[in-house]
Order: sequence, then C-alpha cells, then structure tokens
Amino acid sequence: MIEHRLRYYATKQSMISIGIIWALIILFILQPGIAHDGAEAGAQLFVHALLPYLLPYIILTQWLLKVPVENPSKKNWKRYMKAYVLGSFGGFPVGAVTVTEMVKNGELSRRESGYLLAACHAPGPMFILGFVGTELFGDTTSGWKLLAAIHIANILFLLFTLIAIKGNQQELDTSQPLVQKNRSSSPLLESLRDSSTVIILVATTVIFFSSLGNVLTTAISKAFTVDLGITKTVLLALFEMTSGVQSATDHFFTHPVFPFLVAAIISLNGLSIHMQVFVIAKTTDTPLSPYLLSRVWSVITVPIFLYFLL
Repeated sequence: MIEHRLRYYATKQSMISIGIIWALIILFILQPGIAHDGAEAGAQLFVHALLPYLLPYIILTQWLLKVPVENPSKKNWKRYMKAYVLGSFGGFPVGAVTVTEMVKNGELSRRESGYLLAACHAPGPMFILGFVGTELFGDTTSGWKLLAAIHIANILFLLFTLIAIKGNQQELDTSQPLVQKNRSSSPLLESLRDSSTVIILVATTVIFFSSLGNVLTTAISKAFTVDLGITKTVLLALFEMTSGVQSATDHFFTHPVFPFLVAAIISLNGLSIHMQVFVIAKTTDTPLSPYLLSRVWSVITVPIFLYFLL
C-alpha cells in the first residue's frame, strides 16, 4: 500500500515536471525575441560583471587546493578558517568549489562540508566593490559597507556553524574513511581544467535563467495588470541574481529602499546560483539543509546590518 502510494506520488511529480517543461518550451517558441533578449542580457552580464571577477580567483583557489601538502593541519579551526577565507572572498560559487575540493582532499567530513558550504557562501569583493559599489551605487564606500554587512552575517552564521559542529562532534561521519584523492602532478593544469567546467556551469545558468525570467515577466505582464518594474525585478531576482540587481537599479534607483533591495537580492542569490551550488555540492554528496537555512538568515540580516552601517 505504501509502495503503491509512493509510486503514485512519484508519477504525479514527473507528470507535473513534464507539464511545466512543455509550458516553458511553448512560451519560448511563442516569444523568441523576448527569449533572445533575455539570453543576450544574461550573456552580457556574465561577460562584463561575472567573468572578469570570478575566473582568476577560481583558477588560483583551485590551484592552491591542488598543491600537495605533506603535513596538512588536523586542527579543526585551521581547516574551517581555510575554507572560509578561500571560499568567502572569491564570489559565487567559489565557496562550494572550495568546500567540495577540501572534501575530496580528505580535509573535511561530509557533515562538516554541509555546514561550511552554508557559511562560506558570499559574493566576491571585486563584484561588490567594482560592479555594485562603483557602477550601481556610484560610491565605493557603500560597496564596502554592503560587503561588511554580508560578512558580518556570514561570520555570525560561521560561529553558529562551529557551535553546531562541536555539539555534534561525536556524530560526525569522520569514522567513515574518506576516499583520498591522488595528488595531482600538475596542479595548475588541473586547476585550469576544473575552473573551465565551473565557468561553463556559471555561464549556462546565468544565461538560461535570465532568458527564463525575461519570458515569464513578459507573459505575466500581458496576462495581468501589474507593475512591470516590480514584476520584472521580483522574477529576475528569483531566477538570476545579477539580472535582478540590474533590474532593481533600472526601476528603483531613486527610491530610498534601493540599497536594501539590492542587499536582499544579493543575499537571496536566485535559482541560477543555487543550481550552481547544488551541482557542485552533489559531486561530494554534501548536505544542503544548512545552505538553505543560511540563505533565509542572510536575506533577513544583511539588509538590517547594512541599514545600521549606512
């Protein structure tokens, strides 16, 4: 009886997914120009706002993590700080890349990786200061304050993470032997190869979700009487963070809530970044519950911290 019910729900879920996919395919066919504009906007954002800030740091981080270390530190706090420093300052999804690489190297357990994936997830300083601060806010100081608000929230979550890890130390799955990855004889070459995979993943999700957000925005605005600026900003923020931030700038730049809206959108991340993290985390079966909890924490706290800093 239970097995039959589970099979029924699985079949129902598959049918719903197929229905949604076909509906989206039809929307894309009916609005090829809108889909093209969204994809083009996503590609431009990737090339101008993400690639220059993200690629160099990913290569260097991967290279550093692949360099053989004869006597790696066994002290927990050193390993956690290594993950935080390398993962939190390179932009999305460098935190996920760093944590999963440390799991592959045997430096973190599976449960530790789940907590640290959540704590080490942050936009890069070059993106916040260069793109958001200089280009959107028109003020590097405001960019620094937003960066500080993000890391205050992350550090507090990291402290909660350390408490949680320590409280569950006896339950950690470190008793299960981790598969040690053979150390590379060419760390730079491997870092270039792996970084290209991550960059392609980022480009794919950014372009796809930007196009999807554009198509849905147009469809909803035609079907219902809604404010186009609000609808476009909300949908793009849900699907693709950078596009959502750009839309918020276009429609809410003169509004007093603008910097806090940008802080919330960046903290929310959008499905594009979440898909990047999920794909990368799946390579080491990293738990995602702490990551999802951290997104809720950041959306609530980062705009509040920014309010007190501005």
